[in-house]
Amino acid sequence: MADVKLMIAGRPYDVHCADGEEAQLRQLAAVVDEKARGIQGGTEVRQLLFAALMLADDAQEAKGKADKAEPQSDSLRAAVALAESREAAARDELRAAVVREQAALKELEALRAAPSPSPARKPANDRALLQIADRIEALATKVEQIP
Repeated sequence: MADVKLMIAGRPYDVHCADGEEAQLRQLAAVVDEKARGIQGGTEVRQLLFAALMLADDAQEAKGKADKAEPQSDSLRAAVALAESREAAARDELRAAVVREQAALKELEALRAAPSPSPARKPANDRALLQIADRIEALATKVEQIP
């Protein structure tokens, strides 16, 4: 146990507290002293009574503000959970799109490697198919870079 000397409203008080709590006790006493000194007139007991009432009012007001803020934090937690859920769904959709794209690329490569079944194909069509294949490959590269 520690002994602490406090000055409140101009009067000394000897108080016992647990070891290590002396600094906090001094800070609290300073708050009470400030409130008590702000009350003019009356006895020391009356000053301390009103200081205690004002501090109790401050504490009640702070509790009311904390109670009002709690539902807002619940709403924020719900919004974060929804956003995380939507992000997970979007990642799943992106993975599925990558799988579909890879399958399309494999099919395209197989078509490129296969001999042309009909001699009636025109070079313009082949050029268009190659341009489409190049675009698909460019998109695949971009998709692979997305985390």
